[in-house]
Amino acid sequence: MHKSMSELAKNEAKIQEYKERAKQLVSQMTLKEKVHQMVHAAPAIERLNIPSYNWWNEALHGVARAGTATVFPQAIGLAATFDEDLLAEVADATATEGRAKFHMQQEFGDTDIYKGLTFWAPNVNIFRDPRWGRGHETYGEDPYLTARLAVRFIQGLQGSDENYMKAAACANHFAVHSGPEDIRHSFDAVVSTQDLYETYLPAFQACVQEAKVEAVMGAYNRTNGEPCCGSELLLKKILRGEWGFDGHVVSDCWAIRDFHEHHKVTSGPVESVALAVNQGCDLNCGSLFLHLLEAVKQGLVTEKQIDQAVIRLFTTRMKLGLFDEQEKVPYASIPYSIVDSAEMQELNRKTARSSLVLLKNDGLLPLDKSKIKTIGVIGPNADNRRALVGNYEGTASRYITVKEGIQDYVGDDVRVFYSEGCHLYKNGISGLSQGNDRISEVKGVCKESDVVVVCLGLDAGLEGEEGDTSNQFASGDKRDLSLPGLQEDVLKAAYESGKPVVLVVLAGSALALGWAHEHVSAIIQGWYPGAQGGRAIAEAIFGEFSPEGKLPITFYRTSEELPAFTDYSMKNRTYRYMTNEALYPFGYGLSYTDIRIEQAKVDTTSITDAGVRVTAAVRNNGSMAGGEVVQVYVKAEREGTPNPQLKAFRKVRLQPGEVRELTLHVPVEAFGLYDEEGKRKLYEGNYSVYVGTSQPDARSRELTGKAAEKFSLLSSVERVV
Repeated sequence: MHKSMSELAKNEAKIQEYKERAKQLVSQMTLKEKVHQMVHAAPAIERLNIPSYNWWNEALHGVARAGTATVFPQAIGLAATFDEDLLAEVADATATEGRAKFHMQQEFGDTDIYKGLTFWAPNVNIFRDPRWGRGHETYGEDPYLTARLAVRFIQGLQGSDENYMKAAACANHFAVHSGPEDIRHSFDAVVSTQDLYETYLPAFQACVQEAKVEAVMGAYNRTNGEPCCGSELLLKKILRGEWGFDGHVVSDCWAIRDFHEHHKVTSGPVESVALAVNQGCDLNCGSLFLHLLEAVKQGLVTEKQIDQAVIRLFTTRMKLGLFDEQEKVPYASIPYSIVDSAEMQELNRKTARSSLVLLKNDGLLPLDKSKIKTIGVIGPNADNRRALVGNYEGTASRYITVKEGIQDYVGDDVRVFYSEGCHLYKNGISGLSQGNDRISEVKGVCKESDVVVVCLGLDAGLEGEEGDTSNQFASGDKRDLSLPGLQEDVLKAAYESGKPVVLVVLAGSALALGWAHEHVSAIIQGWYPGAQGGRAIAEAIFGEFSPEGKLPITFYRTSEELPAFTDYSMKNRTYRYMTNEALYPFGYGLSYTDIRIEQAKVDTTSITDAGVRVTAAVRNNGSMAGGEVVQVYVKAEREGTPNPQLKAFRKVRLQPGEVRELTLHVPVEAFGLYDEEGKRKLYEGNYSVYVGTSQPDARSRELTGKAAEKFSLLSSVERVV
């Protein structure tokens, strides 16, 4: 979404107009009125015709927590599409429904929580450790992929109108935040400057400088000793200083009270709110900012700083058109009937189909319905609606589980046998049983079935946010990567029946699937595929389309190979730094068709400021239409540098026999690496560029039978890029 210079100038002039209007409005407020506007539930100021406004709303994968809306696949599933255009489409649809719901709610005087146009999404934290419970809210482990998808998601949410934002996006949680959940209110994430700039900041920088995200949310934890919502380094030096961020900063919910209660960096509420505002936090999710009245009285905060924060907040409300006649605001006319419409449901199905990752297939899939008389559907996630949606979800008008999707697909032609198999994590289903009380039923279903689909994994009650999940293990985090409870016993019983087994995993993170990979015929990673997910999975199993998703995270063999969960160094973490071989690598995913890259070329052998242009012909040699992701990786060929890193990608969909020419640009910055002072440098020496449909590692070659093409480039000088 590139704008011309004249469009940018017009936008800037409009923003300046909104700032002046906000400034003029704020100048009429008392100090008390201003302070009350700095909490998420901002009250009305009737004498100035300012209505009440609740800033807290959620839209991670559809409008959340305010009744019926389209429930798209969870963010980690969106990331698996590797499709920037689709992310923009989903975000635009989310903003459309958000607008429709907002104006309906306004009509009936409803200004409650989750009823505004300020959406606290996307979550662009790096999923550095598979044990983190909130990882499924993110776009995975790679800073580049996260940045590209987040930019398009934000642009989709905020819209392209020259005068008004469709909705306001918020990049969270800034910064260096990815567990453990149970100590997040007191934890200090200690990180090197090099890792900070190489891994934890790039996605946020892209959100700010490219996508022009309206808001940034601080994290609960400390980073290198400073609480993130009151960090001079993060908020002043980097966010507003280095990056020139001009929007508003919001605290995570009740994070300001952690300053004195848990981080112990202030003596009490008054000092805490002063620290936050002085470092650039404008909005408090919570109510502690009401202590700002006392902070001003004590001279800890100036009224000028209060003014600056409140002007930023009202500038956002102005950009949303909340103080203009609704006839002027193009988004105000979106009808409520668009919510959960047939058009939205079709986009949801398309997105779910694109998110599925085929991890293994020995030829069993796709199944031919005409050759099957009976099919067994087994497992605690086969009919689990919660495993469709993840967290921060809306309410769907209809949910289609995997069991229901298969039943609907086969109709009366095939008999479907079903067993829950086991509880998701407990030892038994019936309270008075001796445990493992569905295993005989599992064996009976397998005996009756020509083929068995086993649905295992997790749901948002097992992995998620501290205080938001019923996880009895670790406040939303996972203790290890094993399938919980008796799930693997159920899978082994299905395998031992001798019937062909398809494993469907619904989970928002990597699990240890080593036994499954060695034994079962086919494995589909379904993530939390949205309200329509069961239908998409059934269609994939029966070959209505070819799976095209790619892993946005590494599937490790065991958690024992990982560093300590609390260690924020990137050494031996994620595909970029790991030394062990993955079970399933980042960027990997199989297909029913055979799409290959032909005639890949680079336009230079030396790295210049113009970067490198990669061209390739992509051909579908198979008999089915399908999607593939062209992936470009860069490696600096010298000691102590990361493994080849993703630096360009493009999703392409091809009919059988179709060939498409693609051009991808790899900028000079993609070859730079950050030093210990946080400076990105292009070093003198050799670099490799790999062009393929997966990573250039040995495990990906083994799993796919395809090798990335390698090109050698030279940098003759060392310079900052």
